[in-house]
Amino acid sequence: MSADVFLALFTFAFVSSVTPGPNNFMLLASGVNFGFRRTIPHMLGIGAGFVALLFAVGLGLGALLTAYPHLHLALKIAGGAYLLYLAWRIAMSRSVEAEKGAAARPMTFLEATAFQWVNPKAWVMAVTAMALYSSADQPFGSVVLVALIFGIVNLPCVSSWTAFGTALRGFLSDPVRLKWFNIAMGLLLAASIWPMLR
Repeated sequence: MSADVFLALFTFAFVSSVTPGPNNFMLLASGVNFGFRRTIPHMLGIGAGFVALLFAVGLGLGALLTAYPHLHLALKIAGGAYLLYLAWRIAMSRSVEAEKGAAARPMTFLEATAFQWVNPKAWVMAVTAMALYSSADQPFGSVVLVALIFGIVNLPCVSSWTAFGTALRGFLSDPVRLKWFNIAMGLLLAASIWPMLR
């Protein structure tokens, strides 16, 4: 891979990982409600799940979805429905972890990993990355390189959303502010579905 293609891949990985989307909205809300440390498994799950998705797409799953559009549609519907469920849960959350007790918890590593497989933005990112940056000359090597670059770039990007949420904890310790913040995060998460389902 030439230096200019490598730089383009790195830039694509950064921009697509740091921009708003379902994962980042959930991490912002989790940072506010649970703090940075308790959100680490969620962040690591996003990275692991997305790298696994990249490998699957690069090794043929993307072609399978192109060949069978009904599978692609089913994935979009399942992903959209699950995102709406998560948006509802975030919007209905009303207090920071210390006041909510055992009923509230951040997303686990495995839940975040599995979520990537129904996350419409993750699919768009994975298919686009593999279409643009994998090589027919070195199919496996280029898939590994794309996944590696995303694996390196993704964690700092998603961590920044959690850190921002954690920084807002003091301001949002007021129950009224927190209520409206969580409603806004739920609405933004729900709204993030629309462009990806078209």
